[in-house]
Amino acid sequence: MESKTDKLEPKDDKDSLKTLAMPELMKKLGASADGLTQAEATKRQAQYGPNAIEEKKTNEYLKFLSYFWGPIPWMIEAAVILSGIVQHWLDFFVILVLLLSNALVGFWEEHQAGNAIAALKSRLAIKAKVKRDGRWRDPKASEVVPGDVIRLRLGDIVPADARLLDGDSIEVDQSALTGESLPVTAKPGGAVYSGSIVRQGEIDAIVYATGSNTYFGKTAQLVEQAHTVSHFQKAVMKIGDHLIILAVALVALILVFALFRGDKVLTTLEFCLVLLVAAIPVAMPTVLAVTMAVGARLLAKKEAIVTRLSAIEELAGVDVLCSDKTGTLTQNKLTLGDPFCIDGIAAANVVLWAALASRAEDKDTIDLAVIGGVKDDKELKSCQVLHFVPFDPVHKRTEATVKGADGKQFFVAKGAPQVILQMATNAAEVKTAADKAILDFAGRGFRSLGVARADEQGKWKFVGMLPLFDPPRTDAKETIVNAVKMGVKIKMVTGDQIAIARETSKELGLGVNILDASALGDTKKKETPQVIEEIEKADGFAQVFPEHKFHIVDVLQTCGHIVGMTGDGVNDAPALKKADCGIAVSGATDAARAAASIVLLTSGLSVIIDAIKESRRIFQRMNSYAIYRIAETLRVLFFMTLAILVFNFYPVTAVMIVMIALLNDGAILSIAYDNVFYRNKPEAWNMRLVLSISTVLGVIGVVSAFLLFYLGERVFHMDRLTVQTLMYLKLSVAGHLTIFLTRTRGPFWSIRPAKILLIAVVGTQAIATLIAVYGVFMAPLGWKWAGLVWAYALAWALINDRVKLLAYRIFDPIKKATLQTAVPAGDTRQIATRAYEIYQQRVHGESQQDQDWHEAERETHLEAAAKKKPAA
Repeated sequence: MESKTDKLEPKDDKDSLKTLAMPELMKKLGASADGLTQAEATKRQAQYGPNAIEEKKTNEYLKFLSYFWGPIPWMIEAAVILSGIVQHWLDFFVILVLLLSNALVGFWEEHQAGNAIAALKSRLAIKAKVKRDGRWRDPKASEVVPGDVIRLRLGDIVPADARLLDGDSIEVDQSALTGESLPVTAKPGGAVYSGSIVRQGEIDAIVYATGSNTYFGKTAQLVEQAHTVSHFQKAVMKIGDHLIILAVALVALILVFALFRGDKVLTTLEFCLVLLVAAIPVAMPTVLAVTMAVGARLLAKKEAIVTRLSAIEELAGVDVLCSDKTGTLTQNKLTLGDPFCIDGIAAANVVLWAALASRAEDKDTIDLAVIGGVKDDKELKSCQVLHFVPFDPVHKRTEATVKGADGKQFFVAKGAPQVILQMATNAAEVKTAADKAILDFAGRGFRSLGVARADEQGKWKFVGMLPLFDPPRTDAKETIVNAVKMGVKIKMVTGDQIAIARETSKELGLGVNILDASALGDTKKKETPQVIEEIEKADGFAQVFPEHKFHIVDVLQTCGHIVGMTGDGVNDAPALKKADCGIAVSGATDAARAAASIVLLTSGLSVIIDAIKESRRIFQRMNSYAIYRIAETLRVLFFMTLAILVFNFYPVTAVMIVMIALLNDGAILSIAYDNVFYRNKPEAWNMRLVLSISTVLGVIGVVSAFLLFYLGERVFHMDRLTVQTLMYLKLSVAGHLTIFLTRTRGPFWSIRPAKILLIAVVGTQAIATLIAVYGVFMAPLGWKWAGLVWAYALAWALINDRVKLLAYRIFDPIKKATLQTAVPAGDTRQIATRAYEIYQQRVHGESQQDQDWHEAERETHLEAAAKKKPAA
């Protein structure tokens, strides 16, 4: 039998299904109020696919193979092949191990990060109440198909777009879709959308759209369109390009000279390729990925799941954070403000009478807010509600007949202010004051609720109004202050009206420069310079739709900002994906979590500040490694090239080069656990500074290497094989000591290294020393000369540290504030005392020595200037 759903194609206009008469809709869907059979549901599942956001998955085998593809892997693979051709089997196996280890480590760390988010999603999967074969069942929401009859109850998340069947109206919270914090009323025949939450009532509905065909299908398309290349990827590619070009040029020079002198072609070519492998930062992507993976695990302990490793580096550089309002900066629940009262009536009484006209068991958002505003619960319990008239869209009010604590009967009502005024006998007397209060509440972004009381049936008196608003989260203001201190500008983004947005922004201390997003363009529109400037200077945006959020992030990125975006709803998903770092907050929808780079599992924004601090620490570790790796690359390249060209001598063998690479880069993975201080400003790759410091350290290393080479050959009269072992140990030890210099901007002792880093470096260099002393794969050096190399390397490390400090002063001088009033030398103690106070205010272990001192110095300068300013 042919399925009736063959007429219903996924491309059908969703708007027509939303408004089609119910009998016609049933016919088109090939369904009825009795639901589908399981067999029919299975067939439709195959036709329409799962009711979920479609995500592109990468084949794991292809992902692993990708680690063997690219300029750096090609060079290593060429070296392996050439080693086999000339039958240098030791070189062949050692280089092959290097190739495989890099691929395995990189693949494993990325795989682990993928597993973390997969586990998170499976834990958060929701179910639906569906009628199949005449019985109610609880399949996964992803198994819901068009034509299914579902039951929607209080607290349920609507699993798909559906039309309500016969029954009472329900209240639906659509904040996840529209950003509006107030619920809407949905009547039988009306449409409810996937991702909405039922706040009041219970009703059955028939599904008409699932998956990508739902209301936010356009949103899902925007998410797919948002593709970004991280600054981390750009930095690694830029470093790699610089070094590959330099390395290829120098190796080509060596090759030309070797061929000119008549050296063996294959042997020379193999040596050049191995030199390339050692010189080019082969392990750089792996070390940086491991550093971020370790950071991701640290963030996971703080209930923040990283779904894209490079997001950690992006978060460190975020200077603008676009934050969704409802549920992110606010609590997403209505709260009472200070009431407006008539004729000196006590505010507590107005709240009490409104609460008596409310019913908690209905779970209505407004009723719960009013009842929650009663300060003395005993007064509420002392009254007995004899009769209650619930809210309906026609009368727009609730009423209750109440028996007071004194036994007297009275009547109370609450509803829209205009409705309550119309039924009040004192309307003429209070209308002017009431209208003024309504305008005042509206201007501050509050929703007004009129309250009336009557001692006799029908003789109502208007007694006051209650302002309702969505209050900020308790930690939001503190989080914003901390973010600003760290150089991050917060911009509120909401679907609410401008008045509400402005009031919330003002209360949070964000500012009141709120733009109306409805005037902005869509994702394809190019804004004028004036509008771009307005977007950049705005404190927030109101009346925002998904395409506006996407557009705002896009404009800010074109201005050079690193943009973070927090959100929890479907409407946030495109901007979360487009942002440099998208953050899905606790309780976010599947769409938001799938689009985000970081998913928070705990409520509140304070964890974002912790994540920013941790990401900046991670960035410091990556920056330290980048300088170290480039410096060592330059050191090996220049030393080898000059030794071959000038002295016609290979100072180290191919095996020695590979062993240095294996030992040093293997141990340097421990930098992922190093102790570092974060900075109170966004981080960014300063390639000019990185390359400058690296070059200085690299050149100094070449000088020290040639001096030892001269001492070994001309002063100590060592034979060439022993000199090679001498240089091997020097390059290994001195090279690894460089990490202790690059990990700090100040003197190497200013930040104590992590124990694991210290143990890793000392351990690998002990192995390198034993290899050199006893001559494994090389001529034995002996303990005497090994001791000399260690002393020599340590002495040059101290010299290099001084040179590094001078280089920083030259290439990146610290700009001091120009203040007319100088601090007397005797006030140094005052600065030191204040710096210690600043340190004490921080969490233990988060000292920022140079920043604490400069902050204290600035405060002392300002105090001195204020004292000298003449009194007004």
